[in-house]
Amino acid sequence: MTLPKSIRENLHFLLAETDAHLGLLKEYLTLPTAGIPTRLIDRQGYVENLRLSIHNHCLRALASSKDEEADPQRFRAVEAIATQLERIAELCRDAVLQGSHLQDKGQLKVKDYLEMLDRVSNGVEWIEPALEEKDTRRALKIGKVEQHLDQAYQKQLSQSIRSLKKEKRPADRISLILLAHRIEQMGGALLRISEAIISDAMGQHFNTERYHALNASIDQLSSVDDIDQVSVEKIAETRSGSAISGVSAGGDGYDAIFKDGQKRKLKEERARVKDWHEIIPGLAPKILSYHKQGESAALLVEHLAGETFEQILLHGSDKLLQEAFDHLTRTLKRIWIETRSKKPVAAGYMKQLAKRMETVYTVHPEFNQSASRIGAAKLASFDQLLEKTERLEASVKTPFSVYIHGDFNVDNIIYDPGEGRINFIDLHRSRYMDYLQDVTVFMVSNYRLQVFEPRVRRRIVELCHAFYRFTRDFARKQDDEDFEVRLALGLIRSFTTSTRFILDKSLSRAMFLRAIYLMERLLAAEAERKTFKTPIQEIFVG
Repeated sequence: MTLPKSIRENLHFLLAETDAHLGLLKEYLTLPTAGIPTRLIDRQGYVENLRLSIHNHCLRALASSKDEEADPQRFRAVEAIATQLERIAELCRDAVLQGSHLQDKGQLKVKDYLEMLDRVSNGVEWIEPALEEKDTRRALKIGKVEQHLDQAYQKQLSQSIRSLKKEKRPADRISLILLAHRIEQMGGALLRISEAIISDAMGQHFNTERYHALNASIDQLSSVDDIDQVSVEKIAETRSGSAISGVSAGGDGYDAIFKDGQKRKLKEERARVKDWHEIIPGLAPKILSYHKQGESAALLVEHLAGETFEQILLHGSDKLLQEAFDHLTRTLKRIWIETRSKKPVAAGYMKQLAKRMETVYTVHPEFNQSASRIGAAKLASFDQLLEKTERLEASVKTPFSVYIHGDFNVDNIIYDPGEGRINFIDLHRSRYMDYLQDVTVFMVSNYRLQVFEPRVRRRIVELCHAFYRFTRDFARKQDDEDFEVRLALGLIRSFTTSTRFILDKSLSRAMFLRAIYLMERLLAAEAERKTFKTPIQEIFVG
């Protein structure tokens, strides 16, 4: 998309004015004269007006564009560039003012500062063609200026610290350090500009690390020779902070899925995927590449055909939903039987819940109510109920453990009707655990879908009931005597913790009240725990 003329012209003027600011700073460092600081301060308003004009034109252009013509990422990139150019101009003024504080201006090491500023000028010069041509290689060169400036500044800082004790005028040395720091900060502004241009070229936000990770990852795609052939479409962002994008080399659909985020979490996912391939080959997607840098990492994984269980539930036919459900339950039964371990792992549902209550109360402070009384009846607070239920859970037995998904939401399950195959994704929390952790997460992830169309809500309720019956039958065959109690505990945990992600007051309150109801039913039946039945009909109603 070609930028409107008004934006292109104002950006051109702002680039020219930033270059003029850099020129005046170089002139001052070469021959410090009293008039230069005044000239720079006088130009401050012009820079601000150009930046403001660019921002306003971007907003108007985006608002007036038709949906198919709009390119929000391009306008965001231009706004970011304008903001950072204003920042460079501001740093030029600050640097000159810092230099004017020197009593002995002969201390200015002109060569060192001019070399740094020449790099900044080169970076500014590359901005316009890089933006116009969506040239990611040139954008990376702009970003590399930051590294060079940082190295030069660190060298000067070390020298200055060693010399500071010997200085007759230590204040001058400190002023020189601060002056160099102003120039070094220009590198940060250029790095932000570099990332804005890369984001524009890629069609979504990319920082430098993420771009390098993608570039390193796509080497594993036989259909791609160069990153310029790739289009990247944002698919989702996980609550753990990872970004998920579809990577396409120009054909229909995606060639792979690119996922990047914290190294620890992606390293865990890589290990868990390996575990799943050993347990049931083909259940998890293949990892095509793994790239790490600093505390970040990226995975390029196989793109799986099919739809998520959520998509099928919301939009698929009844026949397709039943087919997906049958394959899912068969897959789960196989996993639970093949990975069954005699070594039990207690889930500690109430301990998990207690750790998350602070976040729940932050989102829904109305849930945090103290104990109260209605006439002669005493009503316990939620925290009091939680404490009592946690004591009850301590006596509950988990007879065995299985390998679970760990985040068994409806959008982490994919069904391919063509192959009749279930796949799992987002697996970094997989581990040996009580199978009811996955069961209760799945049931509540269905219930909490913010879709209120009667037909869909009815399907959700029917699905939850069918899943309960499937799990209950499995539990009976495994002689799992505390199944109903642990199911209720897991539902309490999932209903309550899920309210952190639900701002709809009606739905979040309905979920919270269900957790309270289950707690009260469990506590009331503690003496007759063996005959306790989770009130599924009351909890999951149409």
